Amino acid sequence: MSSSPEMTSSLFYTTLAPLRSAVPGSVPGAGGGGLVMPTMEPNITSCEEWEEAHHLLFHLGNLSLLLGLVIPTTLTLHMILLRLMLMTGSCLFITWATLYRCNLDVMVWNVVFLLVNFMHFFYLVYKRRPIKIDRELKSVYKRMFEPLHVREALFQRLTGQFCTIQSLKKGQVYAAEDKTSVDERLSILLKGKMKVSYRGHFLHNIYTNAFIDSPEFRSTQMNRGEKFQVTIMAEENCKFLCWSRERLTYFLESDSFLNEVFRYLIGKDITNKLYSLNDPTLSDKAAKKMERQPSLCSQVSMMQMRNSMGSTSDTDDILNQIHRGGSSGSSHPVNQPTLLDHTLP
Repeated sequence: MSSSPEMTSSLFYTTLAPLRSAVPGSVPGAGGGGLVMPTMEPNITSCEEWEEAHHLLFHLGNLSLLLGLVIPTTLTLHMILLRLMLMTGSCLFITWATLYRCNLDVMVWNVVFLLVNFMHFFYLVYKRRPIKIDRELKSVYKRMFEPLHVREALFQRLTGQFCTIQSLKKGQVYAAEDKTSVDERLSILLKGKMKVSYRGHFLHNIYTNAFIDSPEFRSTQMNRGEKFQVTIMAEENCKFLCWSRERLTYFLESDSFLNEVFRYLIGKDITNKLYSLNDPTLSDKAAKKMERQPSLCSQVSMMQMRNSMGSTSDTDDILNQIHRGGSSGSSHPVNQPTLLDHTLP
Protein backbone atom coordinates (compact mmCIF):
# COMPACT_ATOMS: atom_id res chain seq x y z
CA MET A 1 0.00 0.00 0.00
CA SER A 2 2.91 2.34 0.66
CA SER A 3 4.22 1.99 -2.88
CA SER A 4 0.94 2.95 -4.56
CA PRO A 5 1.68 6.69 -4.80
CA GLU A 6 5.10 6.03 -6.29
CA MET A 7 3.65 3.62 -8.87
CA THR A 8 0.96 6.12 -9.91
CA SER A 9 3.52 8.89 -10.27
CA SER A 10 5.76 6.66 -12.37
CA LEU A 11 2.93 5.68 -14.71
CA PHE A 12 1.81 9.28 -15.12
CA TYR A 13 5.35 10.42 -15.92
CA THR A 14 5.89 7.60 -18.42
CA THR A 15 2.64 8.40 -20.27
CA LEU A 16 3.23 12.14 -20.62
CA ALA A 17 6.92 11.99 -21.33
CA PRO A 18 6.60 11.20 -25.07
CA LEU A 19 4.19 14.12 -25.51
CA ARG A 20 6.57 16.57 -23.88
CA SER A 21 9.64 15.38 -25.76
CA ALA A 22 10.06 16.54 -29.34
CA VAL A 23 13.68 15.47 -29.92
CA PRO A 24 15.22 12.05 -30.11
CA GLY A 25 16.77 10.69 -26.93
CA SER A 26 16.04 8.59 -23.92
CA VAL A 27 13.54 9.37 -21.21
CA PRO A 28 14.26 7.92 -17.78
CA GLY A 29 11.63 5.42 -16.74
CA ALA A 30 10.66 3.80 -13.49
CA GLY A 31 13.30 1.12 -13.86
CA GLY A 32 16.07 3.49 -14.80
CA GLY A 33 15.89 2.54 -18.50
CA GLY A 34 15.23 4.86 -21.42
CA LEU A 35 12.43 5.27 -24.01
CA VAL A 36 13.67 6.03 -27.51
CA MET A 37 11.51 8.62 -29.45
CA PRO A 38 11.42 8.70 -33.26
CA THR A 39 12.76 11.69 -35.10
CA MET A 40 10.00 14.27 -36.08
CA GLU A 41 10.27 16.34 -39.25
CA PRO A 42 9.86 20.10 -38.85
CA ASN A 43 6.63 21.74 -40.21
CA ILE A 44 6.87 23.26 -43.66
CA THR A 45 5.77 26.91 -43.46
CA SER A 46 6.48 28.00 -47.05
CA CYS A 47 5.77 26.63 -50.53
CA GLU A 48 9.16 25.45 -51.78
CA GLU A 49 7.74 23.72 -54.85
CA TRP A 50 4.42 24.49 -56.57
CA GLU A 51 2.24 21.65 -57.74
CA GLU A 52 1.42 21.36 -61.41
CA ALA A 53 -1.68 23.15 -62.73
CA HIS A 54 -5.04 21.44 -62.33
CA HIS A 55 -7.16 20.12 -65.16
CA LEU A 56 -9.00 22.47 -67.54
CA LEU A 57 -12.34 21.55 -65.90
CA PHE A 58 -11.14 23.05 -62.62
CA HIS A 59 -10.38 26.38 -64.29
CA LEU A 60 -13.66 26.38 -66.21
CA GLY A 61 -15.53 25.84 -62.95
CA ASN A 62 -13.85 28.84 -61.35
CA LEU A 63 -14.50 30.88 -64.49
CA SER A 64 -18.22 30.10 -64.21
CA LEU A 65 -18.25 31.31 -60.61
CA LEU A 66 -16.45 34.49 -61.65
CA LEU A 67 -18.92 35.21 -64.46
CA GLY A 68 -21.83 34.72 -62.07
CA LEU A 69 -20.37 37.22 -59.60
CA VAL A 70 -19.71 39.95 -62.21
CA ILE A 71 -23.20 39.90 -63.76
CA PRO A 72 -24.58 43.45 -63.30
CA THR A 73 -27.55 43.76 -60.99
CA THR A 74 -29.28 46.08 -63.47
CA LEU A 75 -30.18 43.12 -65.67
CA THR A 76 -33.73 41.88 -65.31
CA LEU A 77 -32.65 38.23 -65.11
CA HIS A 78 -29.69 38.94 -62.84
CA MET A 79 -30.54 36.41 -60.11
CA ILE A 80 -31.53 33.68 -62.57
CA LEU A 81 -28.25 34.06 -64.48
CA LEU A 82 -26.28 34.07 -61.22
CA ARG A 83 -27.84 30.81 -60.05
CA LEU A 84 -27.31 29.28 -63.49
CA MET A 85 -23.59 30.11 -63.48
CA LEU A 86 -23.19 28.77 -59.93
CA MET A 87 -24.84 25.53 -60.98
CA THR A 88 -22.54 25.27 -64.01
CA GLY A 89 -19.47 25.79 -61.84
CA SER A 90 -20.61 23.13 -59.36
CA CYS A 91 -21.15 20.62 -62.18
CA LEU A 92 -17.65 21.25 -63.54
CA PHE A 93 -16.11 20.84 -60.07
CA ILE A 94 -17.99 17.58 -59.56
CA THR A 95 -16.72 16.23 -62.89
CA TRP A 96 -13.17 17.33 -62.13
CA ALA A 97 -13.14 15.87 -58.61
CA THR A 98 -14.68 12.57 -59.76
CA LEU A 99 -12.74 11.83 -62.96
CA TYR A 100 -9.38 13.47 -62.41
CA ARG A 101 -8.77 13.91 -58.66
CA CYS A 102 -10.85 11.11 -57.10
CA ASN A 103 -11.53 13.52 -54.23
CA LEU A 104 -14.68 12.59 -52.34
CA ASP A 105 -14.76 15.77 -50.21
CA VAL A 106 -14.78 18.14 -53.18
CA MET A 107 -17.41 16.08 -54.97
CA VAL A 108 -19.79 15.91 -51.99
CA TRP A 109 -19.59 19.63 -51.18
CA ASN A 110 -20.24 20.62 -54.78
CA VAL A 111 -23.21 18.27 -54.97
CA VAL A 112 -24.67 20.13 -51.97
CA PHE A 113 -23.99 23.51 -53.65
CA LEU A 114 -25.61 22.25 -56.85
CA LEU A 115 -28.81 21.17 -55.09
CA VAL A 116 -29.14 24.45 -53.15
CA ASN A 117 -28.65 26.57 -56.26
CA PHE A 118 -31.02 24.41 -58.28
CA MET A 119 -33.81 24.99 -55.74
CA HIS A 120 -33.26 28.75 -55.91
CA PHE A 121 -33.11 28.64 -59.71
CA PHE A 122 -36.36 26.66 -59.94
CA TYR A 123 -38.14 29.08 -57.60
CA LEU A 124 -36.99 32.13 -59.57
CA VAL A 125 -38.10 30.61 -62.87
CA TYR A 126 -41.43 29.63 -61.32
CA LYS A 127 -42.05 33.19 -60.17
CA ARG A 128 -41.53 34.46 -63.72
CA ARG A 129 -43.89 31.97 -65.31
CA PRO A 130 -46.51 33.52 -67.62
CA ILE A 131 -49.74 34.26 -65.77
CA LYS A 132 -52.93 33.42 -67.61
CA ILE A 133 -55.51 36.11 -66.92
CA ASP A 134 -59.14 35.23 -67.53
CA ARG A 135 -60.31 36.31 -70.97
CA GLU A 136 -63.09 38.45 -69.50
CA LEU A 137 -60.60 40.30 -67.27
CA LYS A 138 -57.90 41.02 -69.87
CA SER A 139 -59.50 44.26 -70.99
CA VAL A 140 -59.75 45.55 -67.41
CA TYR A 141 -56.13 44.65 -66.73
CA LYS A 142 -54.81 46.21 -69.95
CA ARG A 143 -56.88 49.39 -69.59
CA MET A 144 -56.76 50.07 -65.85
CA PHE A 145 -54.06 48.14 -64.01
CA GLU A 146 -51.20 47.47 -66.42
CA PRO A 147 -50.49 51.20 -67.06
CA LEU A 148 -49.99 51.54 -63.29
CA HIS A 149 -47.36 48.76 -63.31
CA VAL A 150 -49.49 46.19 -61.50
CA ARG A 151 -47.94 42.81 -62.25
CA GLU A 152 -50.06 40.04 -63.68
CA ALA A 153 -49.44 37.82 -60.67
CA LEU A 154 -50.62 40.57 -58.30
CA PHE A 155 -53.70 41.22 -60.44
CA GLN A 156 -54.48 37.51 -60.37
CA ARG A 157 -54.28 37.54 -56.57
CA LEU A 158 -56.57 40.55 -56.49
CA THR A 159 -59.21 39.00 -58.73
CA GLY A 160 -58.87 35.34 -57.82
CA GLN A 161 -59.55 35.15 -54.10
CA PHE A 162 -62.58 37.13 -53.04
CA CYS A 163 -64.36 38.39 -56.13
CA THR A 164 -66.83 36.98 -58.64
CA ILE A 165 -68.06 37.76 -62.15
CA GLN A 166 -71.78 38.43 -62.08
CA SER A 167 -74.28 39.37 -64.76
CA LEU A 168 -77.43 41.46 -65.12
CA LYS A 169 -79.99 41.31 -67.88
CA LYS A 170 -81.35 44.41 -69.52
CA GLY A 171 -83.70 46.23 -67.17
CA GLN A 172 -82.45 44.59 -63.98
CA VAL A 173 -81.37 46.82 -61.10
CA TYR A 174 -77.86 46.80 -59.64
CA ALA A 175 -78.77 49.21 -56.81
CA ALA A 176 -82.11 50.65 -55.77
CA GLU A 177 -82.46 54.16 -54.40
CA ASP A 178 -82.76 54.31 -50.57
CA LYS A 179 -82.89 50.49 -50.40
CA THR A 180 -79.57 48.90 -51.35
CA SER A 181 -76.73 49.12 -48.85
CA VAL A 182 -73.39 50.50 -50.07
CA ASP A 183 -71.39 48.38 -47.60
CA GLU A 184 -71.56 45.10 -49.47
CA ARG A 185 -69.51 45.36 -52.66
CA LEU A 186 -67.41 47.28 -55.15
CA SER A 187 -67.76 46.49 -58.85
CA ILE A 188 -66.21 47.19 -62.25
CA LEU A 189 -68.36 46.93 -65.37
CA LEU A 190 -66.87 44.41 -67.81
CA LYS A 191 -69.51 44.39 -70.53
CA GLY A 192 -72.59 46.41 -71.40
CA LYS A 193 -73.87 49.78 -70.20
CA MET A 194 -75.67 50.96 -67.08
CA LYS A 195 -77.82 54.00 -66.38
CA VAL A 196 -77.74 56.06 -63.17
CA SER A 197 -80.88 57.99 -62.24
CA TYR A 198 -82.24 59.91 -59.28
CA ARG A 199 -86.01 59.92 -58.70
CA GLY A 200 -86.53 58.97 -62.31
CA HIS A 201 -84.22 61.68 -63.66
CA PHE A 202 -81.26 60.52 -65.73
CA LEU A 203 -77.84 61.50 -64.34
CA HIS A 204 -75.17 59.67 -66.37
CA ASN A 205 -74.18 56.36 -67.95
CA ILE A 206 -71.61 53.82 -66.82
CA TYR A 207 -69.52 52.15 -69.51
CA THR A 208 -67.16 49.19 -69.64
CA ASN A 209 -63.90 49.29 -67.67
CA ALA A 210 -65.36 51.74 -65.16
CA PHE A 211 -66.35 51.38 -61.52
CA ILE A 212 -70.08 51.10 -60.93
CA ASP A 213 -70.21 52.34 -57.33
CA SER A 214 -66.93 54.20 -56.81
CA PRO A 215 -68.60 57.34 -55.34
CA GLU A 216 -70.32 55.28 -52.67
CA PHE A 217 -67.13 53.39 -51.89
CA ARG A 218 -65.15 56.60 -51.39
CA SER A 219 -67.85 58.48 -49.51
CA THR A 220 -68.74 55.76 -47.03
CA GLN A 221 -65.28 54.50 -46.08
CA MET A 222 -65.71 56.14 -42.68
CA ASN A 223 -69.51 56.06 -42.37
CA ARG A 224 -71.08 52.64 -42.71
CA GLY A 225 -74.74 51.79 -43.02
CA GLU A 226 -75.47 54.22 -45.87
CA LYS A 227 -77.94 53.51 -48.65
CA PHE A 228 -77.63 54.23 -52.36
CA GLN A 229 -79.03 57.67 -53.18
CA VAL A 230 -79.46 56.70 -56.84
CA THR A 231 -80.80 53.81 -58.88
CA ILE A 232 -78.35 51.96 -61.12
CA MET A 233 -80.00 49.89 -63.84
CA ALA A 234 -78.63 47.80 -66.71
CA GLU A 235 -79.49 49.29 -70.09
CA GLU A 236 -77.93 46.29 -71.83
CA ASN A 237 -76.99 42.77 -70.83
CA CYS A 238 -74.11 43.42 -68.45
CA LYS A 239 -71.27 41.57 -66.77
CA PHE A 240 -69.34 43.04 -63.88
CA LEU A 241 -66.46 42.10 -61.58
CA CYS A 242 -67.67 42.24 -57.99
CA TRP A 243 -65.52 42.35 -54.84
CA SER A 244 -66.69 41.78 -51.31
CA ARG A 245 -66.09 45.22 -49.84
CA GLU A 246 -65.01 44.01 -46.41
CA ARG A 247 -62.50 41.49 -47.74
CA LEU A 248 -61.19 43.90 -50.38
CA THR A 249 -60.60 46.59 -47.75
CA TYR A 250 -58.71 44.11 -45.59
CA PHE A 251 -56.59 43.01 -48.56
CA LEU A 252 -55.75 46.59 -49.57
CA GLU A 253 -54.70 47.44 -46.01
CA SER A 254 -52.07 44.69 -46.22
CA ASP A 255 -50.71 45.89 -49.59
CA SER A 256 -49.81 49.59 -49.67
CA PHE A 257 -49.02 49.58 -53.39
CA LEU A 258 -52.41 48.21 -54.42
CA ASN A 259 -54.06 50.54 -51.93
CA GLU A 260 -52.55 53.54 -53.73
CA VAL A 261 -53.54 52.08 -57.10
CA PHE A 262 -57.16 51.78 -56.00
CA ARG A 263 -57.16 55.29 -54.57
CA TYR A 264 -56.01 56.65 -57.90
CA LEU A 265 -58.39 54.56 -60.01
CA ILE A 266 -61.41 55.39 -57.85
CA GLY A 267 -60.50 59.08 -57.79
CA LYS A 268 -60.12 59.12 -61.56
CA ASP A 269 -63.42 57.30 -61.99
CA ILE A 270 -65.22 59.81 -59.77
CA THR A 271 -63.70 62.66 -61.79
CA ASN A 272 -64.97 61.18 -65.05
CA LYS A 273 -68.41 60.70 -63.57
CA LEU A 274 -68.42 64.32 -62.43
CA TYR A 275 -67.70 65.49 -65.96
CA SER A 276 -70.48 63.37 -67.41
CA LEU A 277 -72.82 64.38 -64.56
CA ASN A 278 -72.31 68.08 -65.30
CA ASP A 279 -72.84 67.59 -69.02
CA PRO A 280 -75.89 65.35 -69.55
CA THR A 281 -75.70 65.89 -73.33
CA LEU A 282 -72.29 64.21 -73.49
CA SER A 283 -72.42 61.52 -76.17
CA ASP A 284 -71.54 57.90 -75.46
CA LYS A 285 -68.50 58.09 -77.74
CA ALA A 286 -67.19 61.22 -76.04
CA ALA A 287 -67.75 59.76 -72.59
CA LYS A 288 -65.83 56.60 -73.44
CA LYS A 289 -62.98 58.66 -74.85
CA MET A 290 -62.90 60.78 -71.71
CA GLU A 291 -62.68 57.69 -69.49
CA ARG A 292 -59.56 56.58 -71.37
CA GLN A 293 -57.78 59.85 -70.73
CA PRO A 294 -55.80 60.26 -67.48
CA SER A 295 -57.20 62.78 -65.05
CA LEU A 296 -56.37 64.06 -61.58
CA CYS A 297 -57.86 62.30 -58.57
CA SER A 298 -60.78 64.41 -57.51
CA GLN A 299 -61.54 64.51 -53.82
CA VAL A 300 -65.09 65.84 -54.43
CA SER A 301 -67.57 63.29 -53.14
CA MET A 302 -70.40 62.40 -55.49
CA MET A 303 -72.31 60.97 -52.55
CA GLN A 304 -72.21 64.44 -51.03
CA MET A 305 -73.75 65.77 -54.24
CA ARG A 306 -76.46 63.16 -54.18
CA ASN A 307 -77.20 63.77 -50.52
CA SER A 308 -77.33 67.53 -51.06
CA MET A 309 -79.73 67.01 -53.94
CA GLY A 310 -81.95 64.83 -51.79
CA SER A 311 -81.95 67.31 -48.90
CA THR A 312 -83.10 70.32 -50.93
CA SER A 313 -86.80 71.05 -51.26
CA ASP A 314 -86.55 72.02 -54.92
CA THR A 315 -84.67 68.98 -56.17
CA ASP A 316 -86.80 68.58 -59.27
CA ASP A 317 -86.25 72.24 -60.19
CA ILE A 318 -82.49 71.74 -59.84
CA LEU A 319 -82.54 68.70 -62.10
CA ASN A 320 -84.65 70.47 -64.71
CA GLN A 321 -82.29 73.43 -64.57
CA ILE A 322 -79.32 71.14 -65.10
CA HIS A 323 -80.94 69.56 -68.16
CA ARG A 324 -81.80 72.97 -69.60
CA GLY A 325 -78.31 74.22 -68.86
CA GLY A 326 -76.69 71.24 -70.57
CA SER A 327 -78.24 72.11 -73.93
CA SER A 328 -76.93 75.66 -73.90
CA GLY A 329 -73.92 75.21 -71.64
CA SER A 330 -71.50 75.69 -74.52
CA SER A 331 -72.86 79.15 -75.39
CA HIS A 332 -73.21 80.47 -71.80
CA PRO A 333 -70.74 78.51 -69.64
CA VAL A 334 -70.52 81.14 -66.93
CA ASN A 335 -74.17 81.80 -66.31
CA GLN A 336 -75.29 78.16 -66.31
CA PRO A 337 -75.29 76.55 -62.84
CA THR A 338 -73.76 73.12 -62.50
CA LEU A 339 -74.28 70.42 -59.94
CA LEU A 340 -70.93 71.31 -58.40
CA ASP A 341 -72.37 74.64 -57.34
CA HIS A 342 -74.80 72.89 -55.00
CA THR A 343 -72.06 71.09 -53.13
CA LEU A 344 -69.83 74.03 -52.33
CA PRO A 345 -70.34 75.71 -48.96
